[in-house]
Parts: sequence; C-alpha cells; structure tokens
Amino acid sequence: MSYRNLQECIADLEAHGRLIRLSEPINARLEAAALQRRLYRLGAPALLLTNVVGCRFPMLCNLFGTIERTRWLFRDSLESVRRLVRLQIDPSDALRRPRLYLSAPWFALASRPKQVRGGPVLSHQCALSDLPQLVSWPGDGGAYVTLPQVYTEDPEEPGFTRSNLGMYRVQISGGRYEPNREAGMHYQLHRGIAVHHAAALRRGEPLRVNVFVGGPPAMTLAAVMPLPEGMSELALAGLLNRRRVPMICRPGKLPIHAEADFCIVGRLDLSRTLPEGPFGDHLGYYSLAHDFPVLRVEAVYHRPGAIWPFTVVGRPPQEDTVFGQFIHELVGPIIPKAIPGVRAVRAVDAAGVHPLLLAIGSERYVPYDPVRRPRELLTLANALLGHGQLSLAKYLLIIAGEDAPELDANHTKAFFIKLLERIDWRRDLHFQTCTTIDTLDYSGTALNEGSKVVWAAAGPPVRELPPELPPESGLPAAPGFGPARVALPGVLVVQGPPYQAEGDGRDRTIERFAAAADPGRPFNRFPLIVVADDAEFTARTLDNFLWVTFTRSDPARDTYGIGAFQADKHWGCRGSLVIDARTKPHHTPELVEDRAVEQRIDALFARNGPLGFLE
Repeated sequence: MSYRNLQECIADLEAHGRLIRLSEPINARLEAAALQRRLYRLGAPALLLTNVVGCRFPMLCNLFGTIERTRWLFRDSLESVRRLVRLQIDPSDALRRPRLYLSAPWFALASRPKQVRGGPVLSHQCALSDLPQLVSWPGDGGAYVTLPQVYTEDPEEPGFTRSNLGMYRVQISGGRYEPNREAGMHYQLHRGIAVHHAAALRRGEPLRVNVFVGGPPAMTLAAVMPLPEGMSELALAGLLNRRRVPMICRPGKLPIHAEADFCIVGRLDLSRTLPEGPFGDHLGYYSLAHDFPVLRVEAVYHRPGAIWPFTVVGRPPQEDTVFGQFIHELVGPIIPKAIPGVRAVRAVDAAGVHPLLLAIGSERYVPYDPVRRPRELLTLANALLGHGQLSLAKYLLIIAGEDAPELDANHTKAFFIKLLERIDWRRDLHFQTCTTIDTLDYSGTALNEGSKVVWAAAGPPVRELPPELPPESGLPAAPGFGPARVALPGVLVVQGPPYQAEGDGRDRTIERFAAAADPGRPFNRFPLIVVADDAEFTARTLDNFLWVTFTRSDPARDTYGIGAFQADKHWGCRGSLVIDARTKPHHTPELVEDRAVEQRIDALFARNGPLGFLE
C-alpha cells in the first residue's frame, strides 16, 4: 500500500480494523510505555492516544506490533522489494529468471528521492518541550524520541547518494541539556552517522542533522534497516512505499522530509559532549549515562494534525523484535551471498540480539579427510565477525550444514542440541580478546570493550545429551552453590553464590568450582554448565536461559572449564564448559516496571474498561 503520510496510514488501518483509538487521558511519562508493552504482549491492534496529558499532540503506538500487521502495511510492495534485494546481491538472477524483475524499472523510479520546494512539515513550529515527553522506564534520565529518523549527509560529498537515515537515540529533556536548545545524540558503533560525523570533525565544522518523526511507515522501517553499501535508505523507503520520498531542498539547508509529522533541525557541536542517559534498553537493562555528542537545536517543525509515533524497548520480546523479524525476511539472503559458504545467520532476539549469533556454514576444506572438523567454519566465522553490525556479536555459534541438512537457524533449541552433540571443547573454542562489543552491553571490561568467542562444531555426534540430571551426578559440593536445573538437553544451570570481588577485584569462586571438579564424573555428560544467581528462573524457559547466559557474561572473563588447559596459547577443556552468568557489580540494573503505573494500566483492560475487549 502506498501512503503519502502517516495520517493516510492510520485511516487505512482503522478502516480495516487494525487500529483503535483511546480517549482516556494517558501520561507520556511511564503510562504510555506501559500501555504499549501490554498491547504488544496481547498482539493487539495499533493504538492512537488522542488525549495525552499536558500535550496537544496525539501519540501512536504498536504500529509494528505484529509481524502480520507489518507485512500488511507493505502488502503491495513487499514481494517486489524482495526481488530487488535479490537482484542487488546477485545480478545474474535477472538473467536466469527475468519475469521476476519485470517491475524493476518502475521501482527504480520510485527509489529516487524527489526534490521539492516545500511541504506540510514546515507549516508550524514548536519547542522541544511541546513534544510528547515520553519516559519509558522509571530510571530513564529524561524524555526520548524512540522512533527517530536521523538524516545526515557526507560533508565532503553532500547529496542523497551518500546520505544516511538511521535510528539513533535522541534525548530531548533531562540531564545537563539546555532546555529547548539541546538534545543528546546517542549512536553506537558501526553506524552510518559516525562516518559523516568523522568527516565533519576533519573539516572542523559542525555536522548538520535533521531528525524526522512520523511520516509514512516506510521511512521508519528504512531507518532501522542494516543495508549493504550502495543501497540508500531513502531509496528503500521509496521502494517500500511505492512512491518517491519528497525532500524539501533549500539553498544552504539540509533536506527535510516533506511529509514527516515532525522535524528537529540542528547541528552536532564540533567536540562537545554531555552525559546522555540512563535509558532502559533492548538488552533488558539500563544503559548508563555516558558522554555523547550534543545536538544544538535550531528549530522544531511540525505538520498540521501531527501525530507522534513511539515504541518501547526493554527485555525482548518487544515491538523491535518485529523489526528484526521483518528485516531478516527482507534482507536475509544478503549475508549468504556476501560471504560464500554461509548458509544462514541469525541474531537471537531473546539474548538481546548482538550478544548471540547463530550461523550455519559449509565445511568443504579437506574433503578427503575421513574426520570432518571445523576448518572452513573458522574462516566463515572470522568473515561474519568482520561484517557490519554482525561484528558486535559476543558469542558466535556456527555449525556445519553438511552434518545437519534439516537444521534451521531460527529453531534455537534444535540448534543448541545439534551443536552441543558435536562440539569438542578441547579444540573448538576460539577467543578474541580486547576487542569491541555492543555499546549497550555492560558485561565487558569497559564501554564498547570486551571479548568474543566462536563455538564451531563439525562432524558426527560425539555424545548423547542427557535430558535430566542423574541422582549421582558428582557435581562438586561447594559452599554457596545451590540446586541444579536442566535448561535443555545437555545444558545444566547451577545456582551460585552472589558475586563477591576479592582483593584483586575478581571473584574466583567459579574458577575454584571448575578446578575442583573431576572431568570423569557423570555431570560432564552435560557439555555446558551455566552458573546463575537463580537456577530455577534461568532454566524455566528457553528465553530465560538465553537472556541470563548471554547478557550477563563476557566470553573471556566468564568462561571456565572442567579440566581446563592451555597449549600453544589455545585454551580448551576436557570436561564441561562453565559460564559464569551471575550478576556482577559492573553490570547495570535490570528493568523493572513501576507497579503503581501498571495498576493504572490494568484498569484500562478491566472488564468494564475502555480496552477490556482486548483481554
């Protein structure tokens, strides 16, 4: 479907029973976010809040709340865009199957942004304080724009061709920002805006930035899309929306999306930073306050009848989970084409996305060797860890597709079982230390710093995974260690004592636990042991296991082994691998909802409440 603006999209959704309105007063501080989280859990329609306390602008949430609704929004263009993505990564496909690409010329026109002299977004001006002051979690440091479309151009080669449209966190109140004049611009590693910012710094000039909010949903989706080099976000938005993106081009000004609902115009100061945060983020914890660039705000524009779309991030799954699923459907074929030998790759949402990456690859090296072992898989793993945002992964688990032809990387439990049946901890662990990790991940040694590990498995099964813990497991009896639970076949979760640093600042409890264990005891039939603060919680669901294990551990610092050894600078173990997934003092607080706010939201969903029909 082609939408000129967000208002047309809302009308279409409402006409098809995919959007509802709520006239009850809702506060943008905590209440709106709590409502969004509830709607997402229920798989509810999109919701337009028409009565935002203390704000004249309506707010829209849950627009992308289900994968079905997201596909429906782009129902008329989705398959054509998929074909064009395949054409981008394999031009010879057009020669083999030309009928698939008959629509390509028309879409090529739609991909070109359209220069215009004016548009609805410039009709009115307001202040940052007039915008909805969305605060999602009790510990957030201020109000945030959670669906921003941040537009920049290369200062050295301005124009649409080298422009970037990204979704970077924008703090519009709180902290040490001058009210209505400054905002925080938080961008992470490997983001396109960093290239433009670096160029501006080299030239000794501020970077011009426009932050669009609203407009047709294709613009929001394009801003989160990890596109390969040579593909423009504005082009993708035009393709998805089946119409050219109108950009207001004025002499000496950065282009503005004509059909956006809002546009914040500003510049990133040359070298000035201020603490941005804290902010409840998609790993399920608070990212703390750190120095980030300051956006000096020059103007805030909005169209008549402007609507403020928003989302909430937190421990997965949330609405951004749908973004990830849709992105994978759309551009999933790119990685296998870009890295020959990779059959599938998936960032695991339940583990916070970047901490855990699952991959299936080919193992074709030394085909005459009677024993298959990881060789090509290691080449592929290095390529994946050097590829764009995939390089932020901490744990990369890769398995040879020849050994499990039916395996689907989307089936996490089956993937773990196949890998743990085959992996040899003496040989198949490969660490990278003193490297970069996700900015939002606090399990490492410092901001942006930590380690990575590759688990690579190839060949036939070498063990049968136990589904339950035998009565005589032989687990070492250690002070402070509690019950053990089986999280999934071959994975044992042991409750450990609270982390307590010793004189050198490290807690060596798990190191001593592993050193005291005998590799010959029956518990080593579990190739993976996770030590957690709460074994029952961690093992209760697969999502809990993934979240606790991979968001609360740094591979190099928190990996131990039964019968550990080091040979020629290679580390391995003869028995079970042990991961310390306890909460450490340098970890950030877990996100917890405000109970009083939740009770107010509960009333909306009560039997006689305005949203009671959704329960």
